[in-house]
Amino acid sequence: MKARQPVLLRTARSLTANPSDAEDLLQTALTKTYVAWERIEDHRALDGYVRRALLNTRTSQWRKRKVDEFACDELPEPEPVSGGDDPAERQALHDAMWRAIMKLPARQRAMVVLRYYEDLSEARTAEVLGVSVGTVKSAVSRALGKLREDPELGFVR
Repeated sequence: MKARQPVLLRTARSLTANPSDAEDLLQTALTKTYVAWERIEDHRALDGYVRRALLNTRTSQWRKRKVDEFACDELPEPEPVSGGDDPAERQALHDAMWRAIMKLPARQRAMVVLRYYEDLSEARTAEVLGVSVGTVKSAVSRALGKLREDPELGFVR
């Protein structure tokens, strides 16, 4: 092990980005080799066995890794709307949204209400209104475009 450690450590370093992780990886692979020593038939091929143990161990570590957080430059949360906690501001936004929705044609208004206020799927909305799913998709898309352009909702953007 002492004679082959520099070569095996180089292999471990090629599998990890951190030198300390490479040392841990090599130690784990050598431990696995030691445990399996009796089953190894050709002791002249130990380098290959240890390399395979390195690769298998690293693959297992990679598969088991659980990433809950990702580092990024920008926060994924949207900026809070000014006065978001103010009940009067929330009510004003609610009223402005309903006034904008009431300006939509009846069919688009029905589809928007079913999709976003009643939280129905596109298929269920189509079924309720007796139209195709494609009709729901296109009508809702046009309705959302009109809502985005509504000057009364400009302060939300």
